[in-house]
Amino acid sequence: MELPKPQKSEKPAKEYAFTLDPFQSQAVGYIDKEESVLVAAHTSAGKTAVAEYAIAKALNNGQRVVYTSPIKALSNQKFRDLQEEFGDVGLMTGDITINPTATCLVMTTEILRSMLYRGSELMREVAWVIYDEVHYMRDSERGVVWEESIILLPHRVRFVFLSATIPNASQFADWICEIHHQPCHVVYTNYRPTPLQHYIFPQGADGLHLVVDERGKFREANFQKAMASLQSSSVDVASADALLSSGNAKNQKRKRAAGGKKGGDQLTGLHRIIKLIMTRNLNPVIVFSFSKKDCERFALALNREDHTDDVEKDLITQVYSNAIDSLGEDDQKLPQVLALLPLLKRGIGVHHGGLLPILKEVVEILFAEGLIKTLFATETFSIGINMPAKTVVFTNTRKFDGQEFRWVTSGEYIQMSGRAGRRGKDDRGLVIQMLDEKMEPAICKGILYGDPDPLNSSYRISYNMLLNLMRVEDVEPEYLLRASFHQFQREQDAPALIAQADDLANQAETLDLGSEEEAELAKEYYKMDQQLLLTKRKVSSIAQKPEYIVKFLQVAGRFLDVTIDDENFGWGVLTSFKKKGGSGSGGEAGKLAALSNQPAYTLEVLLPCVDHAPLLWRGTIRQCRPAKIGIDDEKLISMRVFIIGLDNIERVSAVRIFTPQALHSPEARKKVAMAVKEVQKRFPDGVPLLDPIKDLKIRDENFTTMIERADALSKRLSSHKLAIDFSKEDRVRLVEAYENQIDLKERSRVLRDEARSFQTMAMKDDLKKMKRVLKKLGHVDANGVIQTKGRTACEINTADELVVTELIFTGVFKSLTVEQSVALLSCMTFGEAIKDDEPTKGMKSFLLNPYTKMLEVAKTVVQMQISCNLDVDEDEFLNKFNPAMMEAVFAWCKGMKFIDVQKLTGSFEGTTIRTLRRLEELVRQITCAAKAIGDHELEAKFEEGSKLLKRDIVFCSSLYL
Repeated sequence: MELPKPQKSEKPAKEYAFTLDPFQSQAVGYIDKEESVLVAAHTSAGKTAVAEYAIAKALNNGQRVVYTSPIKALSNQKFRDLQEEFGDVGLMTGDITINPTATCLVMTTEILRSMLYRGSELMREVAWVIYDEVHYMRDSERGVVWEESIILLPHRVRFVFLSATIPNASQFADWICEIHHQPCHVVYTNYRPTPLQHYIFPQGADGLHLVVDERGKFREANFQKAMASLQSSSVDVASADALLSSGNAKNQKRKRAAGGKKGGDQLTGLHRIIKLIMTRNLNPVIVFSFSKKDCERFALALNREDHTDDVEKDLITQVYSNAIDSLGEDDQKLPQVLALLPLLKRGIGVHHGGLLPILKEVVEILFAEGLIKTLFATETFSIGINMPAKTVVFTNTRKFDGQEFRWVTSGEYIQMSGRAGRRGKDDRGLVIQMLDEKMEPAICKGILYGDPDPLNSSYRISYNMLLNLMRVEDVEPEYLLRASFHQFQREQDAPALIAQADDLANQAETLDLGSEEEAELAKEYYKMDQQLLLTKRKVSSIAQKPEYIVKFLQVAGRFLDVTIDDENFGWGVLTSFKKKGGSGSGGEAGKLAALSNQPAYTLEVLLPCVDHAPLLWRGTIRQCRPAKIGIDDEKLISMRVFIIGLDNIERVSAVRIFTPQALHSPEARKKVAMAVKEVQKRFPDGVPLLDPIKDLKIRDENFTTMIERADALSKRLSSHKLAIDFSKEDRVRLVEAYENQIDLKERSRVLRDEARSFQTMAMKDDLKKMKRVLKKLGHVDANGVIQTKGRTACEINTADELVVTELIFTGVFKSLTVEQSVALLSCMTFGEAIKDDEPTKGMKSFLLNPYTKMLEVAKTVVQMQISCNLDVDEDEFLNKFNPAMMEAVFAWCKGMKFIDVQKLTGSFEGTTIRTLRRLEELVRQITCAAKAIGDHELEAKFEEGSKLLKRDIVFCSSLYL
C-alpha cells in the first residue's frame, strides 16, 4: 500500500543550501503535517537534516523540542552542532547541565526517562522528541530506557526517530501508532549516495580481489581466486584453531600462542594495504579491529610511515597542545598523552574505549578535519559518531563475543563498512576484508548481502522502574508491560505460530502410514525400538563413568565412536586426553554438553567430517557435518580435531593405532585417515570393542540388568511381525513415517503452547515475584504504598538499587570514612568480570572488611529473590561486585595523582575514567536519596565524596563544549 503524499506547507520551517534527497523531502513533508516519522537510512545518508527540520519547526512555533542521544559524548557533539545552527539550545547529560531553560534541549535518554518518572513540568511544554540512533533500543543493558521513555511520553508529543536500516521498521511504526494513537510514517531507504566496493585481501597473497562491485554484483570467480591464494598450510592451522576455539581460556591461549607467525603475517599484510591506500590516495582510512590492544599494536607497528606534511604537523600539534593545556601538569605527563602525539603528527590515530576521553575527542576532531589519514578503531567508533572515511579495512572477519570466535554478522558488517564513502567527496567507498582462513561463498554472501539486525525489544523489569511507577499516580507497572514493544512483538508473532502449528498438524494427518494394521505394527515396533535406544543409553552412561573408562584413554590412538549434538560421527581417533578443573566443551559442531556436573575430562579426537554451507545451530555457526561413508565423495571427507567430553563417547574399541605427535598438517591427518580405513577393512563385521565385564571391569548390578534388558528387547524386535513379514525397505518406510507423524504433532503442540504464552502478558509472573521481594525487603507495605526504603531505591539507577539501599539502611556507611565508602561503591561501577579466583588477595583490611560486609548484604538480597522464586543465579549475582578498582579509587579520593593511581589498576586509562565517572554519578544519586529521606549526615558524607572524585583529568570538560 502506498503512503499518502504529504501536503506541502506554504513556507518551509528551514531552507537548505542543497537539494533534499527524496527520502528527506518526504520526511520533512510529514513533519510539516505535524505527524511522527521514522527515518531508517544508512550511515551518512543525511538523517540529521530531518531532525534539524523538526527543531526549526518547533522553534518557529514557539514549542519546546527534546533531542535524545544514546551516549554522553554524542550528546556533547550534537549540542555543539545544534548550538551553531540554532543558538537557543541547552544540554543535560547528568554530568553537565547547560542552559536548561532553552527551547531545544539535548539530553541522554536516561535523563528524559527520569524526567518522565518525576512528572517534570518541562515535559508539558515539549511538542517534539527526536530519538537519534533509536536502534539502540535492542541493547540488552540500556534498551529498556528507550522503550520506557517512548511509552511514558504524552500522546500529544510528536516523534522523529532516526535509525540505521532495520528490516522491521514498519513493525516499530505500528507499535507507535498503537500506543500513542497517532500516525507514524516510515521513510526507509537502502540507497547509498556513495556506492561501495568490497575487496578481500588473503593473507600472504599478492593483492586485493574485488568480490562485490559498486552495482552490488558478487564476483564468484574473484572470490574463488582469493580463496585459492590462501596457502593450504596456513588454512589448515587456522581452521584447526577455529575448531579448537571453544570459548575456554586455555584454547584461546593456545590460539594466541600458535598465532605468533600469523600475527607477523597480519602486520606485513596491513603495511602493504596502508601503503597501497596512501599511494592511490584512498585515505582517510578507518582500520577496524576487535581488540583495544590490537588497535595500539597495529598503530605502533607503522613506525616508519609518515602521512602528513609540515603544515599539517603544525596544525595537529596546535590542536593537541590547546586540548592538553587544559590538563594539570602531572596529567600532561601520562604515558598515553605522551605516546599519542608522535603518532598523530604522522597522520595515524587510535580510537577505542580504553583511551582517555579528552584524547578520544582530539582524535575525533583531527579525523573530522582530515588531519588523520589512518585511524585504528574498535567497532564502537562506527556507532553514533558520524565520521565517514574513503576506505574501511577489517583486520579480522572473526570476533570473540565473550563465548566463542565467530564470523561477524551482516548487521555488524553493515554498521562498520557503512563508514566508507564520504558523500559529496568520493565517487565510491572501498571496504577491504583481511582474511587468514578459508571462507565458504555462502558465509561471505551472508555477511555482504545479509539483512541488517532487526530491532527487537530487550525489555526487562527493574526494581527502580517498578518503584518509580508505583510512586506515580495513574500509572500501573502492568500498563508499561502491556504497552511495551516486547509485548507488541509477541502478540504479532502469535498468529503466524498458530498458522505454522496448523500446517504441521495437517502434514502429520496426510502422511502415508499404510493400512490400519500396518500403522499399528509400526507404532509397536517404534516404541520398542525407542525403549531399546534408551536402555543402550543407560548402558553407555554407566560405561562412560571415569572409574571404568579413563584408564583406557591415557594413550593416544584409541578408536572411539563419538556422538556430538545427537549426530553420530562414527569411529574417530583419540589424540589427547586431559583432566581439567572446570567445565569444557566445544568443537566445530557447536557447543557440547557442559561437563560441570562430573569430574571434567576433555579429549581431542580426530573425526571424519565434511565441510558444508554454514547452518546456524543453537546460536553457533556449524561448518561441518559427519561424513557419510559410502555416500560422500572421499575427496570431500577430511579429518578434523574436535574437543569432546566423556559423555560424547558411544563405544570404546579394543583397537589402538599409532598417531603422529603433530597433527596440524594435512599429510599427518591423511595418514591417520588411511589407518582408520585399514582397520575397518580388516574387521568387516565391526571393530572389536572393549568388553564391559572383562576389560572395563564393571561390577554394577544395574549394568547387568540393563544389558539383559537390551538383549531381550533386541530379540523381541527381531521376532516382531514387522521384522519377519515385511521387507527391510517397507519396515524402514513405515517406522520412519510413524516417527515423522509423532515429530510433526509434537512440534505443532509446542508452537501452539508458545502462541498461547505470547497472547498472555509477558513477564507478568516476574512482576508479581518482584513486588513480593519489595514487600519482604520493606520497600513497600502490604498495600503497595512506597516506604522510606523504596523512596531511596527510586533515586538509584547506576548500580544495583536493592543492594545500595540495604547498605544505607543496615548502616554500613555509618562506620566508614568518605574514602572507604566511595571505594566500596566502585565495586558496583567497575563493569568488568572478576578474573581471579581470589579477587581479595593482598587487599588491605580497611577495604576488605567493608567489601565482606557488602557481599553479606548482596547475599541477603539475592537469597530473598531466590526465595520469591525469581530465576537468579547467586554466584553470577555476587560476581557483579568486582573489588579490583577499590584500592585505586581509595588512592584517588586521598588525592593521589592519576598517573600513580593508574599503576594500581590493570586496566586502560579510559576504563579507569569511565569507572570513576559512573561512580560519581552513583555517589550523586545516593546524595539525592539521602536528601529525599532526610539523612543529612549521609548526604554530607556523599557530597564530600563527590567533591573528592571530581578533579583533574577524570572530569576535565569536553572539547565539544
